[in-house]
Amino acid sequence: MKVDEIVRRVRERSRRLASGLPVANPPLGSDFSLNGVVPVPESWRPAAVLVPLVRRESGMTVLLTQRTDDMPSHAGQIAFPGGRQQAEDADAVATALRETEEEVGLAPCFVDVIGPVDLYRTGTGYEITPIVGIVTPGFITRADPREVADVFEVPLAHFLDERNHRIDSRVWQGRERRYYAMPYGERYIWGATAGMLKNLHFVLTAGE
Repeated sequence: MKVDEIVRRVRERSRRLASGLPVANPPLGSDFSLNGVVPVPESWRPAAVLVPLVRRESGMTVLLTQRTDDMPSHAGQIAFPGGRQQAEDADAVATALRETEEEVGLAPCFVDVIGPVDLYRTGTGYEITPIVGIVTPGFITRADPREVADVFEVPLAHFLDERNHRIDSRVWQGRERRYYAMPYGERYIWGATAGMLKNLHFVLTAGE
């Protein structure tokens, strides 16, 4: 998919979301969308992630992280760089860029922010704003060893091909939960990360 088309589609989605214009609902709004249950905590905790689309000569890639095995939550899972919004962050974009630089060393000067896409709510009470950005090559990653075990890239084409989307399940808190998974080789990409990628697939392929 060409960069210009990605930018056009994301910017249009961002514009319509910001202005309150009607938009088609994305496939997933929360971790529990596939189970017909949406958790309603007393208050959602705002967070943001960067969806870094790297402009490679061989085609666009998505930069992802693998969390360390000793993290207090989501240990070992694959995620976008990002985290909880802090008081000093001006907005979700500031959160996503700050967290990305802290976690993987990707400086904001390499990121052309395109805009936010649909919110995603997690079973742990976070309301995540995914911020899509086009990343210019030349950066050097530097993983924070306290949080990030690995930084890697997956071709965007892998996530745009619906044949690579599947629904898996596991028992959690005594109930069977279903969720999207998009494995890539030995990488098991699932849960909120796969959910946000499913929504990005929707934004980038709607009408095709």
